[in-house]
Amino acid sequence: MSTGKERLDDEDLDELDDSVPTPSPEPVAKINLAKRRTIDNLLEEKRLKRQLSDYDYDL
Repeated sequence: MSTGKERLDDEDLDELDDSVPTPSPEPVAKINLAKRRTIDNLLEEKRLKRQLSDYDYDL
């Protein structure tokens, strides 16, 4: 039974590195940026619609 305080040998570390792929953070950042741009565009559209509805056409 493992106590969690045992040291892993270099061979054990190599096995762990091969079996677990490291995820790359770049795609997540691109997805978050795309979501942020979508939100910004929706907010801008809402702001422009509000300005248009508040515009006084009787100048």
